[in-house]
Amino acid sequence: MNKNITVVLLLVLAAGCSTNPQDGASMDPTRKVIERDCTRQIDNPDGGLLLCREVTEAERRARIAEEERQARARKEAEERAARERLERERAEQLAREEAARKQRAAEEERLAAERRRLEAEAARKAQVERERQERQEAEARARQRAEQEAREAAERECRRLEQERLDGRALLANFVATYGKVEEFKDIAGQITAFLDKARKVKPCPPA
Repeated sequence: MNKNITVVLLLVLAAGCSTNPQDGASMDPTRKVIERDCTRQIDNPDGGLLLCREVTEAERRARIAEEERQARARKEAEERAARERLERERAEQLAREEAARKQRAAEEERLAAERRRLEAEAARKAQVERERQERQEAEARARQRAEQEAREAAERECRRLEQERLDGRALLANFVATYGKVEEFKDIAGQITAFLDKARKVKPCPPA
């Protein structure tokens, strides 16, 4: 069966395929000889001489095992690459999330600092306003106290003057009563009596 396949391949390819490497190489010593398994599809991309040979069962099992090993290696490499890609994407996602969290935290801290500044400014203005009102109230109380003291002083002075007038009139009345009949004082006593009898225009003292 293998010989029939070899003959068919030799006729189809017309490239001088032989079961003996020396026979194929004798055609053209400079051409490259490529060995191929005659039981599988043959490709000759390099254009060299094809040497078709039978493959033993052990070689076939070894080739299949090698192909399976390479397939497993490729699969593992692909899976490893996929895992690394997922890990890298996850790390990048975590980095973006951490950056976003830090940005939010920074923004929240900025807003909190701005809020504290505004609250401190409002408290300072409120304190200044309280101090101004307290100062105005103290000044108003001082003015009221000074005005009250001035009114009280004016009332005391008015009453003092009124008392002095009363005391003076009492002295004059006592003088008339005591010395009015003395000839020497009759004239002055008459004038004093006329003065005392005159109606007084007494201006009342202002209330304190």
